[in-house]
Amino acid sequence: MKNKYCLLLTLAIVFSCNSPKQKTTEVESQENLDSLLLKPEEMKFLKNIKQLTFGGNNAEAYWSFDDNYLVFQSDYAEWGASCDQMFITDWRNDDLKNNKPEMVSTGMGRTTCAYFLPDNTFVYGSTHLGDENCPPVPGPRADGKYIWPIYPDYDIFTANMDGEIIAQLTDNPGYDAEATVSPKGDRIVFTSMRTGDLELFTMNIDGSDVNQITNELGYDGGAFFSPDGEKLIFRSSRPKTEEDIKVYQDLLKEGLVMPTNMELYICNADGSDLRKLTDLGQANWAPFFHPSGEKIIFASNHTATRGFPFNLYMINIDGTGLTRITQDDTFDAFPVFSNDGKYLVFSSNRNNGGTRDTNLFVAEWIGG
Repeated sequence: MKNKYCLLLTLAIVFSCNSPKQKTTEVESQENLDSLLLKPEEMKFLKNIKQLTFGGNNAEAYWSFDDNYLVFQSDYAEWGASCDQMFITDWRNDDLKNNKPEMVSTGMGRTTCAYFLPDNTFVYGSTHLGDENCPPVPGPRADGKYIWPIYPDYDIFTANMDGEIIAQLTDNPGYDAEATVSPKGDRIVFTSMRTGDLELFTMNIDGSDVNQITNELGYDGGAFFSPDGEKLIFRSSRPKTEEDIKVYQDLLKEGLVMPTNMELYICNADGSDLRKLTDLGQANWAPFFHPSGEKIIFASNHTATRGFPFNLYMINIDGTGLTRITQDDTFDAFPVFSNDGKYLVFSSNRNNGGTRDTNLFVAEWIGG
């Protein structure tokens, strides 16, 4: 009995001494990581940051409805992607530094903008029906313009987490892509060229009941629903002068857009009450609603003199209260809040060893 008592006492001492020490070490380790990956000014908004990817270009990570998974696009060659393909990760547990995530697109063509549906299937855009090969990337232009390709073979599909295509939701000539899903789980918003211009449309999650949302000349894209599903936030180029209109239309004929002058617009989910939210100049894009529905987080280079850096900012939906969130000297973009509002995922060039790699980061949101 005496020996048993001594054993229990010894175990109690071991646990009482080691557990707090281990916990303290873990806290210190995370604090060291935060100090490595976050600037001091960023720690007012973010903490407990975690780098998810470690190579290639990784972007547009979006949460499953239960916040357990992220679906994202990557061109990382070591994962078998010769151009952007879709991958899924259990972000809390997967080690993407040492292990390849599951590719959930076909591996053919080029893909963009995957977004979860409530049942853990997801929508995404793909060019694979037009050509199994990656579409050509536009080379440098003689006029020096920075441009994005608008591939006409893009259509929108639904797939499951095994990568099996369930349905094709669009089947129109020209670009159909940039699909995102309402938090209500009932509607999809997307960008389409079906009218001859890049406009926003919504549809049911089965592809039915397509409604046009915008109708002014310019690239309207990257739209997201508010948390209650009642509003839309998006980016737009909206050229006004004769010269700008000509440039926009001439590029569009080549299947290109120039995303260097974009502002944010907000409207009701049916397109009514449309208004310009920002008037900052240069490129303001990748907007996403704060969980309160009263603020927008977005990427912008409006303070830059050379086109970069891009950083994350937040603004109230009435256009007031512009606040800078990140302080990176290269590129932060694609910020997305988890459904429970506790986390922010974003893409960044930070901690890439001086390469051009863009990686995914998740941090706890403490910015209110």
